[in-house]
Amino acid sequence: MAEAPDTIAKLFFQACEQDRADALAFKKDGKYTGIPHADVRRSVENLALAMDARGVKAGDRVAILSENRPEWAMTDFACAATGAPLVTIYATLIAAQAAYILKDSGARWVFCSTPEQLQKVLDQWKDLPALELAVLMEGEPSADSKHPVITWKRLQAEGETRTPERAKVRAWAESRKPKDPLTLIYTSGTTGEPKGAVLTHGNLTSNSLAALAVLPSLGPQDRALSFLPLTHIFERMAGHYALFHVGIAIYYAESVSTVGDDMILAKPTVLCSVPRIYEKIFARIEESVDGGPKLKRAIFRWAAAVGREVAPLLYEDRKPSGFLAFKYRWADKLVFSKIRERTGGRLRFAVSGGAPLSPAIMEFFWAIGLPILEGYGLTETSPVITVNRLGLVKPGSVGTPLYDIWEGKPFVKIEEDGEIVCRGPNVMQSYWNNAAATAEAIDAEGYFHTGDIGSFDEKGRLSITDRKKELLVTSGGKKVAPQPIENVLKDDKYIAQAVLIGDQRKFISALIVPNFPALERWAGYKKLAWKTHGELVAQPLVMAKMMSRVEKVNEALSNYERIKKIAILDHELTLESGALTPSLKIKRRVVGQLYKDVIESLYSEHLEGARP
Repeated sequence: MAEAPDTIAKLFFQACEQDRADALAFKKDGKYTGIPHADVRRSVENLALAMDARGVKAGDRVAILSENRPEWAMTDFACAATGAPLVTIYATLIAAQAAYILKDSGARWVFCSTPEQLQKVLDQWKDLPALELAVLMEGEPSADSKHPVITWKRLQAEGETRTPERAKVRAWAESRKPKDPLTLIYTSGTTGEPKGAVLTHGNLTSNSLAALAVLPSLGPQDRALSFLPLTHIFERMAGHYALFHVGIAIYYAESVSTVGDDMILAKPTVLCSVPRIYEKIFARIEESVDGGPKLKRAIFRWAAAVGREVAPLLYEDRKPSGFLAFKYRWADKLVFSKIRERTGGRLRFAVSGGAPLSPAIMEFFWAIGLPILEGYGLTETSPVITVNRLGLVKPGSVGTPLYDIWEGKPFVKIEEDGEIVCRGPNVMQSYWNNAAATAEAIDAEGYFHTGDIGSFDEKGRLSITDRKKELLVTSGGKKVAPQPIENVLKDDKYIAQAVLIGDQRKFISALIVPNFPALERWAGYKKLAWKTHGELVAQPLVMAKMMSRVEKVNEALSNYERIKKIAILDHELTLESGALTPSLKIKRRVVGQLYKDVIESLYSEHLEGARP
């Protein structure tokens, strides 16, 4: 058995020795085409040789502005071999946001997936003094471009001319050290400007191997569907490096909007995602059931109830017995197996990270035979700090730490104020060119301060209660953690999104985005007249309905936590509006600015509720 790799460059070359026919796969004309390991390796070596010929050296920053695709992975591995840290940019960012990252990182090159992504760079090029070249992966650049642009195809051809030197790339890869910077990943920026976390080869390699060691056995028999952006640290580590290392075929979704169809085509056995995707899948299933005949609804509700009985056993890796086992077999035959078919029929398990997963959502997926293992971490920790293990799963918990001790000290500990801190091989090197922010984040003992509040239970499982800086402090001095309450609100079939308001206010209020398909059906039963969502949410009966759903949540809250007023929005909070980060977390500061007038109306003495 080969020695475990200590850099991503070595990981890549070791993995290519497995030589499967669909190491990576892309969708074209409605079907998937696989790329063998040998072809992936050749493309990576061609790219590395072409970059070297054009003067890219170890330490030079190379950026990528692209959706998930094989070329993304190949660019990443070529940069890993040459020692050029890859600066990742979300494809959903606008031109000015992309330019900020390009300028701050001092990137010399940028790889762009399409002419549309390239245009973002061209529009800002004059303000990017370090940028020398753009590479276009798909399509042709405009003939009258004022800036140097070449195609992926041309770069590959340039590398091909150096075929006799191909062994050099493996030698470069072998010379990489664990402490060498691998990538700059800019934090989502829920507050302030994004900062570039410098993650090393050792950071990502150690985290990949440690995560694989605690997850269910994975190998060449498995297949993954990749749709969470590779720019997201979770997909980069778990859905890219870790899976490639053990020979799993990685199939790239055509887009997030086609994931449902792509799952049926790709038939994955494992996938990684953020909670929002699982929430949407759950909501679609609920909508389908609610819109069906009465008998179908009754059978589903019965099966779901059986699933709720069985789930606690499954969390502990136990099986139901007796009459419960009998009921569960029928629930599976009538309902659960049909749902699994809609995911391709082969899914063994999924991993969730990036934000808290609702216990109700976790319970549902476990019950139908699609276990979700939730983990926790941050960009700065590569990312995984803790993860649920089979047999130790607890809804609302993010599992146990990857290590107990690291270099003689606890890998994870809770500070006196409740903050979670981590010290280990996964902790970033620094923030790029930001010594002050680095010193604030990493203390003298080497512990990274996560900014999250949490606690351990008797079995060492971590629960996250909130963000340290996102606690709402009412004018009466009461501290309210918004995330747990928002998650419970989103469990309601009529609520898609919720944002708590109340910092320095007399009481807690909330912005509510309805689950419009469910609300529209209810409005139809009530024979309400409306044409637009704006007209629908303006109706007093709708306000009363949504407030009644909120009151159900209020029943379990302390008086100071209870939501006294709500505003119903007629549209989703989106990435495009700036209300969400690329990893789909709420940007509270931005939401506060976007809906300032709506929020102020909630605190007007004469209103019981408000709407935009």
